[in-house]
Amino acid sequence: MASRTKGKTTMEVGGDGVAVITIINPPVNSLSFDVLDNLKSNYEEALGRNDVKAIVITGAKGKFSGGFDISGFGEVQKGARKEPKVGYLSIDILTDLFEAARKPSVAAIDGLALGGGLELAMACHARISAPGALSGLPELQLGVIPGFGGTQRLPRLVGLTKALEMILTSKPVKAEEGHSLGLVDAVVPPAELLNAARRWALDIAGRRKPWVCSVLKTDKLPPLGEAREILKFAREQTRKQAPNLKHPLMCLEAVEVGIVSGPRAGLEKEAQVGSQVVNLDTTKSLIHVFFSQRGTTKVPGVTDRGLVPRKIKKVAIIGGGLMGSGIATALILSNYSVILKEVNEKFLEAGIGRVKANLQSRVKKGRMSQEKFEKTMSLLKGSLDYESFKDVDMVIEAVIENISLKQQIFADLDKYCPQHCILASNTSTIDLNKIGERTKSQDRIVGAHFFSPAHVMPLLEIVRTNHTSPQVIVDLLDVGKKIKKTPVVVGNCTGFAVNRMFFPYTQAAMFLAERGTDPYLIDRAVSKFGMPMGPFRLCDLVGFGVAIATATQFIENFPERTNKSMIIPLMQEDKRAGEATRKGFYLYDDKRKAKPDPEIKKYIEKARSVSGVSLDPKLAKLTEKEIIEMTFFPVVNEACRVFAEGIAVKAADLDIAGIMGMGFPPYRGGIMFWADSVGSKYIYSKLDEWSKTYGDFFKPCAFLAERGSKGAPLSAPLEQSRSRL
Repeated sequence: MASRTKGKTTMEVGGDGVAVITIINPPVNSLSFDVLDNLKSNYEEALGRNDVKAIVITGAKGKFSGGFDISGFGEVQKGARKEPKVGYLSIDILTDLFEAARKPSVAAIDGLALGGGLELAMACHARISAPGALSGLPELQLGVIPGFGGTQRLPRLVGLTKALEMILTSKPVKAEEGHSLGLVDAVVPPAELLNAARRWALDIAGRRKPWVCSVLKTDKLPPLGEAREILKFAREQTRKQAPNLKHPLMCLEAVEVGIVSGPRAGLEKEAQVGSQVVNLDTTKSLIHVFFSQRGTTKVPGVTDRGLVPRKIKKVAIIGGGLMGSGIATALILSNYSVILKEVNEKFLEAGIGRVKANLQSRVKKGRMSQEKFEKTMSLLKGSLDYESFKDVDMVIEAVIENISLKQQIFADLDKYCPQHCILASNTSTIDLNKIGERTKSQDRIVGAHFFSPAHVMPLLEIVRTNHTSPQVIVDLLDVGKKIKKTPVVVGNCTGFAVNRMFFPYTQAAMFLAERGTDPYLIDRAVSKFGMPMGPFRLCDLVGFGVAIATATQFIENFPERTNKSMIIPLMQEDKRAGEATRKGFYLYDDKRKAKPDPEIKKYIEKARSVSGVSLDPKLAKLTEKEIIEMTFFPVVNEACRVFAEGIAVKAADLDIAGIMGMGFPPYRGGIMFWADSVGSKYIYSKLDEWSKTYGDFFKPCAFLAERGSKGAPLSAPLEQSRSRL
């Protein structure tokens, strides 16, 4: 029985009459149902003991609590645990047992108090924090709302405007700011934290310090009319920024009820809304993303072998362009020594200048001190040859997408780098076996595919060939973690996972535009669906040169299922190249603001005549729903191929890759999760119908046909007969 429990609390009563309750549930002391049950028992025992005057709650190993353990939702959904009655945790336990207790409690916060962790602390009668400890309510990111009284207590402690900012942005505050806001009562050094909390608790018990029930405070709440205006503005902003999400608005409802009708009504509304949001599709999607993101580092046959990551101290980067300089920035920000190699002094100066500019933008925004800037820049050294590569632990090649150039570089690396050195390429589409075919040590070759801008985008595709050693992958997973990226391990093929899955995205948009669908309507529909921008705006952003180079790789490798459009080549002939030239599918002003260009029709008509394509009246009148289906179902089809070929370890890895690499909306759960919510049978029937009308670009792959014909989920693990597919 003990092996199935998740976490616990312990209680020790000191000679001073203070009961210290410690939350123990590594790594972040999350509040599982078991922890909450234990906590309630300890509390009841402390309240019943005559030798206990006051209570202190703390967390083990320097962390108060990272919040409610959301795997608890899964336990309830699977029927493994009975769902607690609405309001049991927030009202019966935290409010009526803890906050209303006749003995005072103090939270001793170290490290972090997030989500349910902060809500537990706010139900205590005071909060003492160690410097730098983070307090926040990030629940909306997970599709849920603060459900342990946070919608009621935070506005009463820090004021309505600041509380809404913290809740709606999910951004935590440090202890020092928390203290100035009134969230934290005192900030003390970590070594003194427990003793200070004990003294504070005894002072409350002895009436030497105020006994404050947060939920009853009103001094920080604005007058009713002003509160309604603040909430109205918050709603308008939320609708604008997250039009497809209901739970932030439901959260604001709970806040409003508490202000208008009092804290008890607010707590009841919060509990009611909390039980509703867990059933929203967006919530299920966001919770799936939360667990999938943490699952990308589990790679069967690699991370289960007990291999320990080797220490990587020095990294060399070849190429100081946008990608190379972005990768260098990410590495030096995480304290790696970096050598940046270029072909001449001018390019090297430009590369180092880009890194400097990346860091200076942090200084300007107040996210980095001048001293830290100088210390970070000192980790970067420039080079024009391979002499300084003798002691590097890893090289990342980030030159232009030219096979023979990359082959030459890898042949050189073989001569100049030490035997243990990892040889990585940041190629986005070229097969790694081709890049490294003139290199002797095939087991050291790996793809480290960053997304632009590399120091900002959160994804790192780790690409393994059939020869890449598990040790190299373990090393790169560790580097990914240290530079704060989410790594996804994928197999070697043209485009790897992200670019391969999404190559039909732009091609489908071009296909529709050539046959009569308004390109601006396509972009609008796709943006409404939740993508950061539509496919035409994306082409402008990356530039037509990159768009054509990438498309060429897919046309060469998958000729039977690519759509060859002439729209971009014809625009290039007229010196249009996208945002960089201020003319692409859109026109751009000085501030890079895009506006539609009536001239585009001319290029589409010309492309139509060159390709011999005729207008299709049906495609000229597509609804937004049909546009989304015709744009994204081909992406689902390619994702199914990637999964079936074993390029990805699991479907959830493709979900994370699409979200973090292409901006697929997380509240839809990722491409495969979304496809399953639409239904494999429906997707298969649509693709099948379109392929009969419009050709092989839409033809469902064998995997999708097999699962779709049975209505089976596309994300379900592959059978052992993977090779058959």
